[in-house]
Amino acid sequence: MAKSEATSVNRKSDIISAAIKVFAEVGYFRATTAQVAERAKISQPYVFRFFATKETLLLAALEASWSRVIESFRQVVETTSTELLETKLIQEYVKIQSMYQNEMLLQMQAQTIREDAIQQTMCNAYKDIRNMILVAFRDAGMENAEERAMLFLARGVLCNVAVAINLPELMEG
Repeated sequence: MAKSEATSVNRKSDIISAAIKVFAEVGYFRATTAQVAERAKISQPYVFRFFATKETLLLAALEASWSRVIESFRQVVETTSTELLETKLIQEYVKIQSMYQNEMLLQMQAQTIREDAIQQTMCNAYKDIRNMILVAFRDAGMENAEERAMLFLARGVLCNVAVAINLPELMEG
């Protein structure tokens, strides 16, 4: 990769990181590409060099945040013994949530945005995670794998709500 290509990739990554923070802090509809540019320490036109619209920037931010969750879960599934699988997945999600809180807030906000592309991105991510967890639970020979996978996902959503509204009691138990 040439130096200018590497710089371009890094700048694109910087823009996505800045967008995640801005969208999480002020919300997608109130956020502007100017705020994202300021956070990334670049000019606003440079944002548009990589992302034609604010929606395409949001989609890239969502893709980055979901990729992190999916890859983290995949590593747990591939490296954990079957008897510890569910516990290790929960621990991994708690770790992701604490390290990448803005990404979780971004995902929660995106669930309420009615644009087709955003809804499709959210649906695809939830389906991918559900399928990965369900297959892992089935392969581990867990009884009621479907119900346990659904409860795992429900617990994750509830944990996101708990973090968003600062009510840790929702995560107990």
